[in-house]
Amino acid sequence: MTLYIEDIRAAAERLQGTIEKTPCVASHTLSRITGAEVYLKLENLQFTASFKERGALNKLTSLTREERSRGVIAMSAGNHAQAVARHAQLLGIRAVIVMPRATPTIKVEHTRGFDAEVVIYGDSLEEAAAYARTRAVDEGLVMVHPYDDEAVIAGQGTIALEMLDQQPDLEVLVIPIGGGGLIAGNAIAAKAIKPSIRIVGVETERYPSMQQALRGETPQCGTGTLAEGIAVKRPGERTLPVIREKVNDILLVGEDDIERAVLLMLEVEKLVAEGAGAVSLAALLRHGEIFAGRKVGLVVSGGNIDLPVLSHIIQRGLARSSRLVRVAVDIPDAPNAFSRVAACIEATGASIGHVRHQRTFCEQPLRSAEVEFVLHTRGPDHVRALLDALNEAGFSARMM
Repeated sequence: MTLYIEDIRAAAERLQGTIEKTPCVASHTLSRITGAEVYLKLENLQFTASFKERGALNKLTSLTREERSRGVIAMSAGNHAQAVARHAQLLGIRAVIVMPRATPTIKVEHTRGFDAEVVIYGDSLEEAAAYARTRAVDEGLVMVHPYDDEAVIAGQGTIALEMLDQQPDLEVLVIPIGGGGLIAGNAIAAKAIKPSIRIVGVETERYPSMQQALRGETPQCGTGTLAEGIAVKRPGERTLPVIREKVNDILLVGEDDIERAVLLMLEVEKLVAEGAGAVSLAALLRHGEIFAGRKVGLVVSGGNIDLPVLSHIIQRGLARSSRLVRVAVDIPDAPNAFSRVAACIEATGASIGHVRHQRTFCEQPLRSAEVEFVLHTRGPDHVRALLDALNEAGFSARMM
């Protein structure tokens, strides 16, 4: 691939006035937690909540008049779909978008909202891509590939131009990897501006296809990940050589790491990041020793996450940190017993969220009952104090 810093600067000129120049902000709390000096490049603040607008618009504006008249087709798990649909609508170009069945509902509906023809096809991005290629040939549509296209890669590379303009002292960029378009474009730009900068990519343990390809291995991927935006089984043919030459390291993160990062971004920074958008922070949390003491720029690549998924992440995160707990209490089947337990709980400062009273399906004696409380607490120390208070009051209490 013959892509240079000049191509990325030209892309930046084309995008000016249409694409947001997103903030690159310092995070003092994340810096304290991780031991690095952390800066967040907030691509989740783009209009469609993803960096994909950069590459999509650069590609669409590079089409000839004849190509625009034919229309375009793209396959995507969501963010590229929305980006292509939105800018095709603004440019008056017909857009067909093929999306795998597992695509989050929010991304499907937003794509339809830009008047694109949305086709749900296949159980993976690869199956959706095969269908899109067939339809492109049959109908003469121009393929707008999500990552294996020079114009798309150049557009994505404009992020690094902005980051190093906003924070020139950055020593490391941490960037999600799916097919490789985002990291390839930004590696080209960043290394041209600052050759000493380190570029670190992040993949999920379930989809380590780029890492495997660099080792000459046949990609072996799992099924299902919270970071569906980077769940790519086959790296780009154009992006792989760039990554081999310019990316210093690729780190893997697990599903628990991603959940923690999504929750931390929400709780600490008050920012919504989708799974793929949070993997850079997940890598910093899991591999902190690599980044300690360095000025690190994290690309928060997107914020399109289904609300039910976000809700589950919040609840699971609260449970893992013992801020949401289940406590079973054995009480006598006697007047005022329940109210005494509730009063004891409330006296410790815990909040009762849910109660289940069980007399039949339990092992307690006939004249007693088991009550299960779901409680909101301040954390492990608070839970221990709560259990001590209940037991000192004469009730048998235990964590479930």
